[in-house]
Amino acid sequence: MLISDIVLKLNELAGTYQDKIVFSTSFSFEDQLITHLIGENKIPIPIFTLDTGRMFGETYKAMHETNKRYKQNIYVYFPESQAVEKLVNEKGTYSFYESVENRKECCFIRKVQPLKRALAGKECWITGIRAEHSANRQTMEQWEWDADNNLHKFHPLLHWSSEEVIQYIHENHIPYNKLHDHGFPSIGCEPCTRTVLKGEDMRAGRWWWEDTSKKECGLHGK
Repeated sequence: MLISDIVLKLNELAGTYQDKIVFSTSFSFEDQLITHLIGENKIPIPIFTLDTGRMFGETYKAMHETNKRYKQNIYVYFPESQAVEKLVNEKGTYSFYESVENRKECCFIRKVQPLKRALAGKECWITGIRAEHSANRQTMEQWEWDADNNLHKFHPLLHWSSEEVIQYIHENHIPYNKLHDHGFPSIGCEPCTRTVLKGEDMRAGRWWWEDTSKKECGLHGK
């Protein structure tokens, strides 16, 4: 999908769904590209992010630079404090290393529940998902129905390659998370993200202690 087509489609969706449409960002390369298109073209699509409480400092810097560049007010959703307190007090600070079930519980509290609040009452969700991210995302459709959240999802960069995204970022001087320059192609929570070694998959650094079939947090799949 060409940039001009993406801008056209985003404008069309903004007009169709009006206050029922949102875009979620984690400040990844692809999310920054979409934020750039929304900001530069003044497309009326609100942007939100999820702050799990375990983010890298570089991620917060990327958010600050993005808000400043595009004069945006990216809305931040946090996990419910009581749920986090209960989890940490009962299972400890690093329970997610002990089992897939524990890790998914942490992701549910810190990501999925805040996402549900962010999407409440919405009818269209724009994402930066790309097919290259993982095996299960290669079967996704660019426009799909999300039964879990009861809304439509649109992935404008689904079929873009990493090279295409990164080239566009640099050519247009778009602010980005500087961890990308240091071996972090995919960036999540600090305790759950490591650098990717030469020859590894781009998401090998996410939940690296689990096998590849488990590498989802529940936001876009089980």
